[in-house]
Amino acid sequence: MELPAYSNGVTLGLKELLFYKQQCVAWLPPARSLWSTMAGQHQSRKLGRGMDFSEVRQYQAGDDIRTIDWRVTARTGKPHTKLFSEEREKPVVIYVDLSANMHMGSRLLLKSVQAAHIAALISWLSFTQKDRIGALIDLGDRQIEIKPKSHQSGILTMLQKMIEGQAEILQQTNRNEVNSMAESLVALNRLAPKGSEVIVISDYTRYHDDMTSLFNQLRQHNLVRLIQIYDPLERGETSFRGVESVSDSRQTRWLNFSAGKTRSGIKKAFETQKDRLELLSRTQGIPYTQLSCGLPLLTQLSGKF
Repeated sequence: MELPAYSNGVTLGLKELLFYKQQCVAWLPPARSLWSTMAGQHQSRKLGRGMDFSEVRQYQAGDDIRTIDWRVTARTGKPHTKLFSEEREKPVVIYVDLSANMHMGSRLLLKSVQAAHIAALISWLSFTQKDRIGALIDLGDRQIEIKPKSHQSGILTMLQKMIEGQAEILQQTNRNEVNSMAESLVALNRLAPKGSEVIVISDYTRYHDDMTSLFNQLRQHNLVRLIQIYDPLERGETSFRGVESVSDSRQTRWLNFSAGKTRSGIKKAFETQKDRLELLSRTQGIPYTQLSCGLPLLTQLSGKF
């Protein structure tokens, strides 16, 4: 599998994130929606951009019959249809997890790199739709907050901060202690203006059930979406057979990948965490999607794999 354009799978560079500016045209309405492309069995409800009534005009071939204004049609004797305009300048706040837990990748990309790629695509898509874009970049021991702005400079600041944050974590010889995800959710609740679309991009290894109330608080006034980034190895998918050391932000262990018990144990831990996220999705009405870091982002979104 080839790496995405301008990417080495480990570090982040401006060219690889700017690349998604040209790619976002594929998901501009009315052709199709990025979220409908990513929708799967975990989508708990359909939520889209708000629509404001604009005007009524005479029906034209190709108009959706569901938008016919029957009162005007009855009064004039000719079919008329309602026109709507989308809400503009909606705040979009993207949470990007670049903590040490995300610095894992067994095949193609680190999880943190894939998280940055989807964050870049969503940012450019939102900018093209005239939304205001903000971000909370989680480095594990601290957060970088970027308030929603409608200028391209805001996105470029976000991309640069992700690049610098990724480099900072990679250069750490002694990993700093990773804080709870709860601290980031508190900051996210503070940062996101009411009526925002909030996209939370993480592997959720730092998510626990006691954080449900923070998600509930976030979704009360916002549209929230969950995107889980995972590595194929976390699902027990590997052709490697042998003993290797693996580590996270807390401990290092030697695992025998030749043993089916080892691979199934890894998969079971991943499925348990996925069950927690699915429960959160169902109970809170939050759409939930998964993306692998073992495949290029655009390959997954196009379904060509």
